Amino acid sequence: MEKSKIEWTDYTWNPVTGCKRGCPYCYAEKISKRFCGDIRYNKITADYTEENGIYAIEKEIIGRNGRSVTYPFGFAPTLHKERLFKSCKPAMVKKPSTFFVCSTADLFGEWVPDEWIEQVFKICEENPRHRYMFLTKNPDRYSKLANTGNLPLNENFWYGTSVTKKGDKFFGGRFRDNIFLSIEPLLEHLDVGLGSFGRATLIIVGAETGTRKGKVTPRREWIENIIETAKITHADVFFKDSKEIREVWGDELIQKLPWGESDG
Repeated sequence: MEKSKIEWTDYTWNPVTGCKRGCPYCYAEKISKRFCGDIRYNKITADYTEENGIYAIEKEIIGRNGRSVTYPFGFAPTLHKERLFKSCKPAMVKKPSTFFVCSTADLFGEWVPDEWIEQVFKICEENPRHRYMFLTKNPDRYSKLANTGNLPLNENFWYGTSVTKKGDKFFGGRFRDNIFLSIEPLLEHLDVGLGSFGRATLIIVGAETGTRKGKVTPRREWIENIIETAKITHADVFFKDSKEIREVWGDELIQKLPWGESDG
């Protein structure tokens, strides 16, 4: 089983893929276009249900080339039920590790049914030896789930908010400590208040990569502002490694995690 290339996690696990946000810098959507195969053929051969533009498939779909199709409906939100079986990644990895859950989706998007989230949480709770990292651009969903008693407060569950620019919401989860921010890509100066950052134990910072027209290169002072705030709030900072971030910051990247080195 291959490990993740994302430096702050050991593995990614994607029982749900796809998103409806349409962020122009989204790496996952670009990947989905490469590995969707012939979507029309997939729909003919698949055992699936569809409602309001989201899909649930019973088992993996085999494309025209005889290989498994990772994104059978492109970047449309899709529940892959076979990835919730006992042979799923969290169950197969015996050594305690860090899992980035739904790295190619927003599991807490407005379009995702509660049942999907509950099924993912159930698998995580059945494999408590691992650390699970959740990330969303819709932190209000965390609050709604918490208010109904459906957001697990397990110590190995980490809830993150994806923030890229002013106006993005932060998760104000006062009821627990395992809160993190993922500021990737950093698109502008963030005039962050201590109230928002003060509840984050970890802040991940990354620059936009790739060759997108209009690509934003962060300024050093934007990053320095985040670091200074993190010092006051005692949050760890982790820089995603890329040539873009090194060109701005240099080769001495800050890469500290609250739990120390990678587990897996």
